[in-house]
Amino acid sequence: MSDPLISLRDLWVRYGGPQGPAAVEAVSFDVRPGEILALVGESGSGKSSLSLAIMALLPGQAHVSGQILFEGADLAALDHRRMEDIRGARIGMIFQEPMTCLNPVLSIARQMTEGLIRHRGLTRAEARVRALAALADVGIPEPARVMGSYPHELSGGMRQRVMIAAALTLDPALLLADEPTTALDVTVQAQVLELLVDIRNRTGKAVLLITHDIGAVAEVADRVIVMKGGRIVEEGPWEQVIRAPRDPYTAALIGAHAALEAALVPEESHG
Repeated sequence: MSDPLISLRDLWVRYGGPQGPAAVEAVSFDVRPGEILALVGESGSGKSSLSLAIMALLPGQAHVSGQILFEGADLAALDHRRMEDIRGARIGMIFQEPMTCLNPVLSIARQMTEGLIRHRGLTRAEARVRALAALADVGIPEPARVMGSYPHELSGGMRQRVMIAAALTLDPALLLADEPTTALDVTVQAQVLELLVDIRNRTGKAVLLITHDIGAVAEVADRVIVMKGGRIVEEGPWEQVIRAPRDPYTAALIGAHAALEAALVPEESHG
């Protein structure tokens, strides 16, 4: 088994100081290269605070303790400049709503090439070639036309693909996808999740998929971690967690999602 790409060890996130209320309590887990790990929980479970802690994007009143070990460094102990070098370049972030992250007054071309120029030292022409390739790689037709567009001119599904392509241009080792399908309709949700699987299969990248929808991960994740109230209540291979949940909270989440019915049908019924 390969060594972990990222390891969280006894991670706590508190708001209002070291003694403030905890949003994340004593969380430990690993993500390995080429793995899709789904972190599942309802609003208030602590999953978003955890993802922001990994990226060092928590608000100033947040207090982080424990370790976030990534490529030989403890992200929880790095200064702002070191994290700027890692964020995007080594850990790509795919956010819930692209319109809150894409700048409405800049073209897609400008937004996709800035990171390549800054982190990889490419010329603008070189960055444009790589950005075009990334857009084509995520299944966007007419990438040159999209490069000349502005965010509001694209559909929600297209904007999400642009976000994924932008994250991929820097060739990060880990993709952190925080509720990447929430604002999309069911058909486009499935397409985005299939795209993440395809990216993992083709590139060997690890994906940490954060979602409230356990139904969305039924046939996508290799492993599932379920959080409640800032703590991990269950984790294991997706088949075990989905088919034979040990914790009542996990069972309740599964029971609320009819989307899991297909995954629960015995294999022999598929012929």
